[in-house]
Amino acid sequence: MSTEKENTPKGFVFGPMNYRLLIAGLVVILVGFLLMTGGRSEDPNVFNPEIFSFRRITLAPIVVLLGFAIEVVAILYKPKK
Repeated sequence: MSTEKENTPKGFVFGPMNYRLLIAGLVVILVGFLLMTGGRSEDPNVFNPEIFSFRRITLAPIVVLLGFAIEVVAILYKPKK
């Protein structure tokens, strides 16, 4: 017979390294979204081609995807005992 107390995990699910990686991933995602900002025109009737810059179209999505990859690693990382 097992009691409920025996089935409960002891301690936290993630270790300190997991939380560091989670925070790092969130920061990288935030930086990626900040890279996407800007490029608006002062006059709404004038087209600003700056919205199609390398930073907004290519670099920022790559940085955001890198942040999500870090998040996956943070969740799957198993500390050595």
